[in-house]
Amino acid sequence: MKTLCIDLETYSSVDLSKCGVYKYAEADDFEILLFSYSVDGSEVNVIDLANGEKIPEEITDAIEDDDVIKCAYNSQFERICLSRHLGLPTGEYLSPYSWECDMIWAATLGLPLSLENVGSVLGLEKQKMSEGKALIKYFCVPCKPTKVNGGRTRNYPHHDMEKWELFKKYNKRDVETEIEIQKKLSKFPVPDFIWDEYHLDQEINDRGILIDMDFVNKALNTDEISRQELNQKMIELTQLENPNSVVQMKKWLAENGHETDTLGKDAVKELLKKASPKLARVLEIRQELAKSSVKKYTAMVSAACSDNRARGLYQFYGANRTGRTSGRLIQFQNLPQNHISDLKNARELVKTGEFKMLEILYDSVPQVLSELIRTAFIPPKNKKYIVADFSAVEARVLAWFAGEKWVMDVFANNGDIYCATASKMFHCNVVKNGENGHLRQKGKQATLSCGYGGSVGALKAMGAIQMGMKEDELKPLVDAWRAANPNIVNLWWDIDEAVKRVIKERSFVKIKGLRIFYQSGMLFIQLPSERKLVYAKPRIGENKFGGESVTYEGIGATKKWERLESYGPKFVENCVQAIARDLLFYSIKTLRNCSIVGQVHDELIIEADKRMSVDAVCELMSRTPEWAKDLNLKADGYECEFYQKQ
Repeated sequence: MKTLCIDLETYSSVDLSKCGVYKYAEADDFEILLFSYSVDGSEVNVIDLANGEKIPEEITDAIEDDDVIKCAYNSQFERICLSRHLGLPTGEYLSPYSWECDMIWAATLGLPLSLENVGSVLGLEKQKMSEGKALIKYFCVPCKPTKVNGGRTRNYPHHDMEKWELFKKYNKRDVETEIEIQKKLSKFPVPDFIWDEYHLDQEINDRGILIDMDFVNKALNTDEISRQELNQKMIELTQLENPNSVVQMKKWLAENGHETDTLGKDAVKELLKKASPKLARVLEIRQELAKSSVKKYTAMVSAACSDNRARGLYQFYGANRTGRTSGRLIQFQNLPQNHISDLKNARELVKTGEFKMLEILYDSVPQVLSELIRTAFIPPKNKKYIVADFSAVEARVLAWFAGEKWVMDVFANNGDIYCATASKMFHCNVVKNGENGHLRQKGKQATLSCGYGGSVGALKAMGAIQMGMKEDELKPLVDAWRAANPNIVNLWWDIDEAVKRVIKERSFVKIKGLRIFYQSGMLFIQLPSERKLVYAKPRIGENKFGGESVTYEGIGATKKWERLESYGPKFVENCVQAIARDLLFYSIKTLRNCSIVGQVHDELIIEADKRMSVDAVCELMSRTPEWAKDLNLKADGYECEFYQKQ
């Protein structure tokens, strides 16, 4: 036996979508109902565990044998469920190193993450059965007790044997579909180095991160007290029955001389500029009530396993175009930043339930709770966190990629890139908090907004107007940045031209360390790391300006498979972010013997021995792979007793 293709159907009273597979499989009532498998692509067998059948001993042995490759679609689910089925305790799981995942295979080719959608896009003969959702709802989750079902809270096979037989066919079909996907994708195998990255990602997911559940529960209690007080103030100020009602609030505002179509964040900000003191107070309270910080704390409660560690927080290859890791469950990728100077004191007040003191010391209790979200993550006793991240990694990679030497020199000499950019743009010396220091902000805005073809709209999106810039100075700012960075601008259009040529001629182009080629109806951009970005069914179209554009099929903003448009600067953005991702995984490999518990954008969180040096971690993280040896990479870090932004 070389490979074992698996699909499971399971039951648990825990909500999988909210809690994740690790907590789902930990439930007392968790069980595997059906186990379908195929050995080396042979006929699929279905084991009906719910009706007393047993998994054959040789198959159980294969599951635990590291020399047999196990594969499934989203194999993390099968691996964790089988770990529980085999009796492994919380925190111990089957090694991921003999597991591969067809979902990850599809993702490396720019395909959707769901089995149903992949089958549809690939036009498989054996598609995932459409009846599946209804069958899963019937057999795999608790049901509501009714008179008709005799008051039961769960459906067993004997309650509807016809449905059960269909469920077995559904389970078998999933493995058949997976085998067909493997055949379809066989021309494009996943490189071993990506599987190694996947296995490291799974180790991080298995390890999880410790949550201070006592603090989380106190934070939720504090939020409830705060909400009750704020609601009462709103009722007193507005005399509304339900001041949280958008309809009632809009009517009240109109009656007070302020009509508005929406109560979104930006609209409320505009209203505040011209509001009377009473109206301003109402709007401020509404903003406080609208803070979603409590949702993060609730997500922590949902995700935490019995040992208070949250697992399964990261989706390998979750970002379709670049292969970057995305967040799941708690969503580490969008945690609010902390700006409170006395973070430890604020945290202690919440933990000890000192609500009145919080109100006295801070303007807004909901804002305090929002800024304390990160601090809910703590290292175990006698450990510390080391948090390290790349410094300005995208700006460094973009300059290296384009050969913009003056930018590379600034980084090599540990200069301030925003001052240097402003100096180049405005032809004068700019020093932070010194000579022409007021120009640094413009250099920063341009650096952050213009690197991927961004113009006036990008500057506005980055908040240029709110920071005091005037409309008529934005276009000259863009022009000045582009004039200062000619190699980056040339890179956009060189890549644009190369991609169009490859699509038109079905040819191959080598440019700036990239290999761009067309194969089997797909556009490939091979990065310096040898990882490939893939764009399905590319063709030349026409953009809204009447010029040529590149279109391809992929997952759009609506999360649906559709035809998308791209152009040179966008391809450059994909490449730069993908290279930054590859550098992070190179660091993860370098630090693989450390207990990494988090990977957030360009940052790593390590559960460290108290003797471990921050400088040593940063030095290792700053090392570059052979394919980027002339890239100046820098990591900065700090240690802390709970997670925070320094």
